[in-house]
Amino acid sequence: MRQLYLLFFLLIPYLATAITPPLSPQNASYQIEVRLNTQTKRLDGRQTLTWRNTSPDIIRDIQLHLYLNAFRNANSTFMRESGGQLRGDALDKSKSENFGWAKLTALSDQRTGESLIGQLQYIQPDDLASGTFNPDDRTVIRVPLSRPVVPGETVVFNMTFQAKLPKVFARTGFSKDFFLVGQWFPKIGVYEPAGMRGRLTGGWNCHQFHAHSEFYADYGVYDVAITTPKPFIVGATGQKTGETINKDSSRTTRWHADDVIDFAWTASPQYDVTESQWRGKNGRPVQIRLMLQPEHREQAQRHFDAVKAALTYFDTYLGPYSYPTLTIVDPPLRASGAGGMEYPTFITAGTSWAIPAGLRFPEIVTVHEFGHQYFMLMLASNEFEEAWLDEGFNQYYEGRIMDATYGPQQSMVDWLGLRMGDLEASRDGYVHMDNPAISPSYGNVWQLPSSYYGELTYSKTATWLRTLEGLIGRPVMDEVMQTYFLRWRFKHPNAQSFIDVVNEVVPRRLGQKFGANMNWFFDQVLYGDRVCDYKLVSLTNHSSSPATLRVDRLGDMQLPVEVLVHFENGREETLSWDGKARTRTFALGRKGRVIWAQVDPKHKLYMDVNMLNNSYTVGPSSAPAAKYATRFLFWVENAMQWLAWLA
Repeated sequence: MRQLYLLFFLLIPYLATAITPPLSPQNASYQIEVRLNTQTKRLDGRQTLTWRNTSPDIIRDIQLHLYLNAFRNANSTFMRESGGQLRGDALDKSKSENFGWAKLTALSDQRTGESLIGQLQYIQPDDLASGTFNPDDRTVIRVPLSRPVVPGETVVFNMTFQAKLPKVFARTGFSKDFFLVGQWFPKIGVYEPAGMRGRLTGGWNCHQFHAHSEFYADYGVYDVAITTPKPFIVGATGQKTGETINKDSSRTTRWHADDVIDFAWTASPQYDVTESQWRGKNGRPVQIRLMLQPEHREQAQRHFDAVKAALTYFDTYLGPYSYPTLTIVDPPLRASGAGGMEYPTFITAGTSWAIPAGLRFPEIVTVHEFGHQYFMLMLASNEFEEAWLDEGFNQYYEGRIMDATYGPQQSMVDWLGLRMGDLEASRDGYVHMDNPAISPSYGNVWQLPSSYYGELTYSKTATWLRTLEGLIGRPVMDEVMQTYFLRWRFKHPNAQSFIDVVNEVVPRRLGQKFGANMNWFFDQVLYGDRVCDYKLVSLTNHSSSPATLRVDRLGDMQLPVEVLVHFENGREETLSWDGKARTRTFALGRKGRVIWAQVDPKHKLYMDVNMLNNSYTVGPSSAPAAKYATRFLFWVENAMQWLAWLA
């Protein structure tokens, strides 16, 4: 009997795991063994992919991503679109060792034992849809199946693969003895049945790797064994579950992750590793592992403080972080192209020993990349087709978190008397575009105007979300966002998923204040290219009649507007206008002499591209000084961004 009790207690952890329901569908799971050759920069791997058909369709083929083939030569879709440059970094295309590639060397269906490698076809689905064709792109493969996968069936594929990592310049690769290994294994696409994300018919969603797009994948369980030379320190998605020193003096570390959509890892002998812990409202700890370059070790606390602030903020205002670990990687300066990237429970940041505390670029990157654990990982939208739903939402929360933690109007820069807030910087990115009306932010990322990808997906989206918050109020906005998160976490939301939540929550909380729904708002800010600009044109006091003021709508965006009027006797009055007509003249009645007036005094309309024309005063005005101060801060912001790239 004593032995039975002992056995029971030993099994408790496993029983608890077995009875705890998964957070996600877990329909695309991987067991991978991979060895890194640090001299040749090559990977040799084998993997077992377990995939379940969750659709009502009979599926007669599978489609897989081979993302590393984006770096195979200068003719891939990625290289043609990017020109071998991304985020200020460039690939030296004159050296063949700087390129990378991936190939399947074996593929079989465990149901039949049949080898499928001979049926492999490279396809270019986005080229076919756009009317162009690039046969040199090998980032997507199609494999016909002799035995279809019926609804509800689980199929297991065994694979071996080889890969060569590129020189780091875009998210993944090597630089001397530093390795950031992302998008490195053959990864199955997402099969979408009719009705999912607005599809009319079922089919694979498996896009080519484009210059500005990122990724889209189903949830699964990952068990990964990584073998490197013994001196190398490894960090990865998920939890480390074991380590073995092999007879050939190599080291194998084992990692496990539940309910994730991807797996990335890093290896280098140079890391300075420190750890900390954070606990959320649910009491469960999150173990934070920071992998810094040795020369940056004095910056460790800045990273910990920033990510704990983000964890706490999301836990309070959106929902719990669902994983027990988080790894933060600091790439060396020579591999800066690997910085500022997100993977499940694993982010890359970036810092320098020379960055003063008042220039909060390490904090910004850490907060932003952690935010992707919500808007990418737990809300797994399609980053190829709706990048704004990930990057823009995350940019909005970056601003909220930075301003709440480090102070509004100074959360980005507070140095030598210069101040700039994070939310203001996002707005500046949008309003200072050459043409804010150049394109909607909605649409396939590779079809957006390439030069404005960041402004349209990050800045514009963050700015219209802040405008939505201004219109409906922060408490209602928080309910919208929390409802959206809790309803769609561990699923694949799209634009309509979010709009449906807004149209449910706002009328319930605010009645018919904005009509039956908010579609009119999204038609302008998301699906449209309209620009917001309201101007207070005139303010006139009359000796024999009421004072008047005139507001013009210079842009084609129509939003409800408030106007604050200040009288000589100190009294103030707020006027309201639906903002639809081209001009509106207000007669103020015999209430005294008016000194000044201001359109949108609470800055609810954050999308207004020119706030300098929002006020009017009948006396001496400080408007010219404010105008030049705003322009000066704009140039300071751009200078700081340039310095951040150098760091």
